[in-house]
Amino acid sequence: MAKVTVIGAAGRMGRRLVTNILSTPGMSLAGAVEHSASEFLGCDAASVAGLSACGVKITASLEEALKDADAVIDFSTGTVMENTELAASKGCRIVIGTTALGPDAPARFEEIAKKHQVGIVFASNYSVGVNLLFYLSKKVAGILKDYDVEIIEAHHNQKKDAPSGTAVTIAERICEARGLSYEKDVVHGRNGLVGARTKTEIGMHSVRGGDIVGDHTVMFATTGERFEMTHKASSRDTFARGAVRAVAFLETAKPGLYNMQDVLGLN
Repeated sequence: MAKVTVIGAAGRMGRRLVTNILSTPGMSLAGAVEHSASEFLGCDAASVAGLSACGVKITASLEEALKDADAVIDFSTGTVMENTELAASKGCRIVIGTTALGPDAPARFEEIAKKHQVGIVFASNYSVGVNLLFYLSKKVAGILKDYDVEIIEAHHNQKKDAPSGTAVTIAERICEARGLSYEKDVVHGRNGLVGARTKTEIGMHSVRGGDIVGDHTVMFATTGERFEMTHKASSRDTFARGAVRAVAFLETAKPGLYNMQDVLGLN
């Protein structure tokens, strides 16, 4: 039985994580954490998610929420590195879905995993379909190597970071396939007289509006044709189910840092 603590339990993703954990055989909710100013402190985590009470109260103390846990899922926007260090020191396996943590995040997570000998999954997106898009984007970029590439992502109007972590990962996979540099070759939007597009640049475009859960399109264009791959998420449950799957994967995985491609056997 995996006993899971959710950090950010009252947020949009947190509520879906709580729901999916409680409905997954062999899994239970061990703890629920929110920031110290949250209006949901002291509330039952399942009730906040719209379910019957489960007896797990939301707390601001991660230390308290880890008492009975052997796994943690963190999609919060707060002190993710500190959360990971503490959870790892308690021997918990950890699944992290927070994005915009900076380019050194994977190395830092790998160091924590090695230091405490635990398994960590860190991914920009936990949807099975999106991870197939990651895989195919790299493959297609190598095959259609002379085609121009543009990436378009769309999310709800409350999303704080742009481009999305998923779009960044897609661009990184394409750069790997073509021997390019994300920092040098990815162009974020265009405005004014920017001149003709170069052969190596990858266009990146962000749309924000309404309640869009997450849309991502990769366009490969050349003279006479255009090839597009699109993934559209209609529910956050797709991400929650993937995160729960990652927790199960870590039960038998060796200590170390993994991504969702590892969980799905695509690497």
